[in-house]
Amino acid sequence: MPRIPPELCTRCKGYRRLCGLPTCPILDRLRSQVQALSRAGWERKVEGASPPSALVGEHGYPKVNLYYMVPPGVWGPEARKFEDPQGWAMSRIPLDVIVRLRSQLIAASVKVNAKKPYEKLYESEVGLAPLSVRPVDSEVELEKRPVPKVTFNGETKPVGPTAPAKSVRVGSNPSLPRPLERIIWDDVKASYAIRELYEAGVSVYTIQRALSLGFLGRLGRRKIVPTRWAITAVDEALSASHRERLRGAREIGDLEVYYSEYLGNRFLIILKPGPGWVEWVEAWHPGGLWTPDASKPTVWRVLEDPRGRREADDGGFSAAKQAVLESLEKRGKIADIVIVREITPSYYAPVGNWHIKETVKRALSRDPILRNPSERELEEAAKSLIKAWASLKHRISLLKPRVTLENYMER
Repeated sequence: MPRIPPELCTRCKGYRRLCGLPTCPILDRLRSQVQALSRAGWERKVEGASPPSALVGEHGYPKVNLYYMVPPGVWGPEARKFEDPQGWAMSRIPLDVIVRLRSQLIAASVKVNAKKPYEKLYESEVGLAPLSVRPVDSEVELEKRPVPKVTFNGETKPVGPTAPAKSVRVGSNPSLPRPLERIIWDDVKASYAIRELYEAGVSVYTIQRALSLGFLGRLGRRKIVPTRWAITAVDEALSASHRERLRGAREIGDLEVYYSEYLGNRFLIILKPGPGWVEWVEAWHPGGLWTPDASKPTVWRVLEDPRGRREADDGGFSAAKQAVLESLEKRGKIADIVIVREITPSYYAPVGNWHIKETVKRALSRDPILRNPSERELEEAAKSLIKAWASLKHRISLLKPRVTLENYMER
């Protein structure tokens, strides 16, 4: 494999092609190592209940592949476990089980024109099935036997063995959330629809699929959106809504520290009085997924100002930020936010950004581990929880004393 600086890999995460290579060599190697289901016994006809699960690719945009996923021979509620981010996080399902579940989904690919969602998705239940709240009985006829491999991406869930679909038939009626069933026929902006659906209790993951499949937005301007783009777009739309509602809110009174970990990812969240800056600092340990040849922790940072203007785009940052801003909106308070993510080598396969959102939400659902700690107490706690703290703490600008007009004049 070519020698690529780990700093580039942690920014790219396999999809930006920052190294200039046609494919990511790290993901290529991982695909060859992860064993999919045996090809023996596979037929071109696949029957089962879609969890529901679908993914829109981005290669060749605007003519992209829609992957409709079905676990062969699995029916009813049992199929739900193949696409259940909230359930996985709540039950602390380990990484190897998640990879194994995703590898068992057969992904039937359908070529679609992203600029014309009505050509295929509006005229059949294939478009609506992924939005169902319950698994949907499905029958897929493939043009050829699926290729026994698992495809990974830095921001979306793994995709199991794939093959072009000759036909896809939905055998049971998709059951959509009522708010979504109403709003897909409304001529409203996608940002408005996203906010309305979320406030009505529709799962953020269902909203992401609805946007991706072209069911949200102004009626004459809708497009199919690659899943990776849709995930970040929904998070950013919700974050903008949270910020709007926090405008003029009072700052929190104390410095608060929260912590949680899952799938070899550790998260330290620090809230402090401030107008709403957000800082994301990510540290990848040597020998990790994107840092196989690094000799020291590789650090990546994103800073966003209170108006939502940021230095760079990062899907993990967007997922974590949305979870924290939502928590602050519920409290009616604003704060400066520091989110530290430490990734250990045990996170050996990327499974999407959902676990970032769910782990941060879990941390904030509990009492802070520290409240108004001294500088020494914060340092000791951070060192014990985040092993790479010494390598990343100097990169965190929001932990430095804030200079206000008042204390500047007092100098």
